[in-house]
Amino acid sequence: MVPAPDIESHIFTLRGEKVLLDFDLAPIYGVPTGALNRAVKRNRDRFPEDFRFKLTGAEVMRCQTGIASRRNLRYLPYAFTEHGALMAANVLSSPRAVEMSVYVIRAFVRMRRELTANETVARRLAEIEKTLLKHDGALRDVYEKIRPLLLPPPEPRRREIGFHVKHDEPAKAKR
Repeated sequence: MVPAPDIESHIFTLRGEKVLLDFDLAPIYGVPTGALNRAVKRNRDRFPEDFRFKLTGAEVMRCQTGIASRRNLRYLPYAFTEHGALMAANVLSSPRAVEMSVYVIRAFVRMRRELTANETVARRLAEIEKTLLKHDGALRDVYEKIRPLLLPPPEPRRREIGFHVKHDEPAKAKR
């Protein structure tokens, strides 16, 4: 029996969907990859585009290094979404496929739950950052107003010693 953490390591995000590739899904269900794909082809109406899609060459290179060593690349692999993986277990007649479909679905659900938790944390951090920026501005204003009060008071003017003559400005000539 393959434990759920091993299944999670084979799940990728492609085209905005969490997917399992056909050559990773087939061994989990205990069938060869060709048998999985033949069973799916016999039941095409059960696999719309949002359940299963064929990868492009660029997606193959992006999703996993080492695919060439694990699979003959004359045939591009299929990607199964969560619903497609469950449907594949339904069209296969293997008892192991039925048993393992529960693990596959649990792995998808666990990953979705972790993603949702991460998004919630990210959203909360953004709110906190926004609040802190507002507080920083308010604190800066308060500091600018308090700063003159924190400076030492100016020394009082001392009376000058000695005799000082105040010069009057010459009177302006009247015209």
